Amino acid sequence: MLLDKKYNQNENYYFNEFKNVSKETLPWLENLAVEYRCKIEKKEWKSKYNNYVIYDYEPFCSDGFEINVTLSSRQNEFLNFVRYLYDNKIQTIGYLKNCLTL
Repeated sequence: MLLDKKYNQNENYYFNEFKNVSKETLPWLENLAVEYRCKIEKKEWKSKYNNYVIYDYEPFCSDGFEINVTLSSRQNEFLNFVRYLYDNKIQTIGYLKNCLTL
């Protein structure tokens, strides 16, 4: 499940948090962020089983972890466009997986 959190920490930067990003789409999201002038503020691997286990690097066995990415930008439009492209990619992948099961 994808949850979205938008907040304005100070007047100059806008932040957008992507929760539970799949491991396969993470490099695509990172390249997209760089292309649209967004900075990756935080990338963390959070355990699905223990809430207190959070790594800022990819663990050796990352099967039981969800990936959370926080992007920042000076212009909110860039963050909104990255969110739009990410949502469309996730919907397309879901649609194609649904077609394969038919």
